[in-house]
Amino acid sequence: MNRREIIKQLGVFPIAGSLLASESIFGNTLKEFAPIFPGPFSGDKTIYDSIGVVPIINCRGTFTILGGSTERPEVLKAIEAASGYFVQYDELAYGIGQRLAELTKAEWGMVSAGCAAGLKHVTAACVSGGNPEKLLRIPDLTGLEKTEVISPRYSRNVYDHGIRNIGVTMIDVDSAEELERAINPRTAMIYVNSSKHSATGEPLSLEVIHKIAKPKNIPILVDAAAENLTIPCVHLERGATVVAYSGGKAICGPQCAGLLLGDKDLLMSAWQASSPHHGPGRDNKVGKEEMLGMLAAVEAWTTRDHEAEWQTWLSWLDEISVEVLKIKGITTEVEQPKGLSNLAPRLVIKWDPEKLNITGEEIAEEVARNKPRIAIGARSKDGMTSINITPSQMRPGNAKTVADRLHGIFSQKRSPSSDKMTPAKFNVSGHWEVEMEFFTSKSTHIMFLEQDGNWIKGTHKSDFSTQEIAGMIEGDELKLRSDYRIPGDSINYWFSAKVSDDTLSGSVFLGEYLTAKFTAKRSKYKEEHKRIVIPGGPPLAT
Repeated sequence: MNRREIIKQLGVFPIAGSLLASESIFGNTLKEFAPIFPGPFSGDKTIYDSIGVVPIINCRGTFTILGGSTERPEVLKAIEAASGYFVQYDELAYGIGQRLAELTKAEWGMVSAGCAAGLKHVTAACVSGGNPEKLLRIPDLTGLEKTEVISPRYSRNVYDHGIRNIGVTMIDVDSAEELERAINPRTAMIYVNSSKHSATGEPLSLEVIHKIAKPKNIPILVDAAAENLTIPCVHLERGATVVAYSGGKAICGPQCAGLLLGDKDLLMSAWQASSPHHGPGRDNKVGKEEMLGMLAAVEAWTTRDHEAEWQTWLSWLDEISVEVLKIKGITTEVEQPKGLSNLAPRLVIKWDPEKLNITGEEIAEEVARNKPRIAIGARSKDGMTSINITPSQMRPGNAKTVADRLHGIFSQKRSPSSDKMTPAKFNVSGHWEVEMEFFTSKSTHIMFLEQDGNWIKGTHKSDFSTQEIAGMIEGDELKLRSDYRIPGDSINYWFSAKVSDDTLSGSVFLGEYLTAKFTAKRSKYKEEHKRIVIPGGPPLAT
């Protein structure tokens, strides 16, 4: 069976099951996997339970840390069909590139190992120009002509590490005039993150960037990771050279795949810079199964009943809304999204925390940590608090579980929380030397703290930056937070410690970077109190 016949077979999956995948595919229990995962289990346990991992109902959307999106049945079928065969990968990439071009109306297509890997490969292509000698020098760009990537400052984000991994220098600009001045013989490409700031009519829109870049033959890479696929691609029509999508978001392909559409020569150079070819992209391997799975997802995109999916999402949100509105003081509204990114309706459930004696953040934490585990958003502003539900990655039956869980939490009677704080047992004002203990290294930070009753403020000098720090102390329990920020990146330090006279000890929650330990000692100054006399002029002898 050739590729076209395989895809034709995938296309006969019934639309009735196209909201994503059927329960038979996603409801597999450990009974089906008993030979692979032996041990005691019952029919209602999932494969994750066998290793002590509790699945989560996803009411947040296509976040990678939750697994991205649910792969469509066509994708799983393609992955299974692709396994068990051997093919020459360049031939495979060429066949997929041609078919993606036919489907999307782009000049060419390529499957990468995720969207971020796609950004890396395109950057390598722009730096090397398809010259393998230059490619193999990356990330040492000494002697290469193209070593800079220009980006509007609004585009800088945590994902542009994929670009920086090539070794290029990032040049940030804030206006068309700055962009004009920044372009020089070293400019490899321009990187644009698709957002409201790049929209038509904005001062530094994609059209404006294209008008400046085209006469100078500078490629433009647009990062549209979480967007719905448009056919033909709206960004290519507006002037982009290549557009990058995540496979595991709106398109519902493999989470470990990405989609690149655009200029054929540039994408062939990007393919040259990716696995299985040796060089800086070898570490971003995408298998033949994921490549055909990604193609199947794009094929399915062209036949999916998107309107029916939307209506199903709305029905789930309505089911939840009806249940929580039984609680006095609750209001709900469905927010309609704007733009193409993370395109899904969202239910916002709002209330006065002083009346229900609970905040949205507290509910989000409760359902995140306890069964049934649910991922939801939360926010507090202007005296009101809320949670929000995004339905695009919910499964059939999830809405009832979520509705019942939230109704149960809202129905509980709670006493008003007391604003009275336990008096501090210690005064932590002063200069502290902090030993940070990470998984495989240690580092020394410095804190300068000022205490006013229970409240603390000051500065935190981390390894490469100094930032404000603030927090509180009750009894001997200390909590502090500081935020490290650089263009495109941030780290939140959440310190939790026990206090003694001259010692702090505890843990540091680092968000996505997990947890570290720390101990801090109060610094004692050696200088004694003594009068200082400043000389009246230059010294008479050295």
